[in-house]
Amino acid sequence: MTRTVGARFREAYAESLASLSFNLAGLLAGGLLSIYFGLFKEYSWAFILYPGILSVRGAIGGLFSGRVSTGLHLGLVKPTVRDNTEYAYILFQTVITLTLLSSVFMATLGSLFSVAQGAATLPDVLRIFIVVTTTMLLSIALIPPFTYALSVYSYRQGLDPDKVVYPIISTVSDIIVTACYVAVIKGTTSWGRLGWALFTLLDAAFIAAVLFIVDRNRGNRDFVDTINQFLVTLSIISVIVNITGSALERITNTIGRSPEIYMVYPALIDTVGDAGSIVGCTATTRMFLGTLSPRMSAMREHSQEILSTWLASLTMFIVYATASGVAYGVKIIPGLALKLIILNILLIPIITVVAMATAIVTTQRGLNPDNFVVPIETSVSDGLTTLALYAVLTLLR
Repeated sequence: MTRTVGARFREAYAESLASLSFNLAGLLAGGLLSIYFGLFKEYSWAFILYPGILSVRGAIGGLFSGRVSTGLHLGLVKPTVRDNTEYAYILFQTVITLTLLSSVFMATLGSLFSVAQGAATLPDVLRIFIVVTTTMLLSIALIPPFTYALSVYSYRQGLDPDKVVYPIISTVSDIIVTACYVAVIKGTTSWGRLGWALFTLLDAAFIAAVLFIVDRNRGNRDFVDTINQFLVTLSIISVIVNITGSALERITNTIGRSPEIYMVYPALIDTVGDAGSIVGCTATTRMFLGTLSPRMSAMREHSQEILSTWLASLTMFIVYATASGVAYGVKIIPGLALKLIILNILLIPIITVVAMATAIVTTQRGLNPDNFVVPIETSVSDGLTTLALYAVLTLLR
């Protein structure tokens, strides 16, 4: 029996590690952040908004990937690229609508936080709205189609999309969103009136498309319920991510120009969020299938998945420290590795409880946990990771 349990644990660890290993590509997003540090430093509000851009895009991507994965398991979504179900098409339209609503919500709160902290002036507010909305629009043109294709491919290959899809998508999303964010900020400064005109036209088309979608689907219960449920989540996310952005700016002011930290930052928040998503998504699927009870005792029943995912995330944190050391100096590896190990030990138990508790509470209340689990745990993980990183860096300077 012990050997069987051990073999199952090793298999779960290997699956989680394989999924989380894609977060190594998140170092590319960190590299972009480090390279364009001067651009972000010139516009202080860009640091405040950056974690929010990542978190909200990740929350929407998490909702989409979670719903598609569960839909594949339950037969609500066909494992085909064409000729799919109405459920699948409505889901795509819901994500487009949520992206615009999130952009407006985040830009509004981001502007208020930035102006209140002196990181932006009133004339910057229009730039913030253009930058946020255009960045989210460009990302949505690429990320949902790739998410769906990957979900279908992994399902066809006999893999569990609950474990495979979101960890890969979250990393790809961070790279795409960071590149779009940098490009749009540069476009509003370097391209002059042409840049403003282009981005304004794109945003106007985006708004028109969403108005058409809303008018077409306002009688669809699933569409309306998902929008309403996510708006509750969005209000929580928006407050958290603006606090996160303020913490990132404090890290910048505290440690100054430390490229090894900025290089690993996106990968760290990805991995913590992905660990929570693996635990949460596998739990919700088991609850849907009736093999896991929606009670806190489910954490014990789900312990193998929890522990194997935690070990895989700890492995990746050590890999990030090593990779950053190779890039910026081997001497920094021991100190950076120690800081990241402490960070991991602090964060993973908390985010595991958040993911499981969200899955259990929403299931008990008759809500769709896929609308809440990943969006909430990823936004919480982004905020906690940034705050904990700030604390660890401050204490171990």
